[in-house]
Amino acid sequence: PTPGAVARFDLRAIGVPARRAAALGALAAAVADGTLDLDPAADPHATRARLTAIRGIGPWTAEYVVMRALGDPDAFPAGDLGLRKAAADGGAPVSADALHAMAEDWRPWRAYATVLLWQQGAADSSPARPPSPGERHAIRVP
Repeated sequence: PTPGAVARFDLRAIGVPARRAAALGALAAAVADGTLDLDPAADPHATRARLTAIRGIGPWTAEYVVMRALGDPDAFPAGDLGLRKAAADGGAPVSADALHAMAEDWRPWRAYATVLLWQQGAADSSPARPPSPGERHAIRVP
């Protein structure tokens, strides 16, 4: 469906919780009326600001959208629990602030580090078996 059709549709009718339906409706309306541009050529900083101005959309979601829709190579959802666990290298998850500080050295390619950390986290949570040669590339962080 088009963004306008989504904005006009009551998402609660298909089981979407009210607050999430309101956020998705506002997002769709912003895209439909042109106040939010999700084109890959859009400015990532302006897009982050416009996304987080929508009630119900926080920094994690904004970073994820900017990473996926705009292809911003430096987008970084530091609050993501999977990233925080992967960066902990087996210990308790690091804080979002600690991960954000750690990731400063990865600029301007933090989105690539995000994908690698997610892959590492997925591999770490898979059934136990020895990795094949070259299958996993661990990311070690100081």
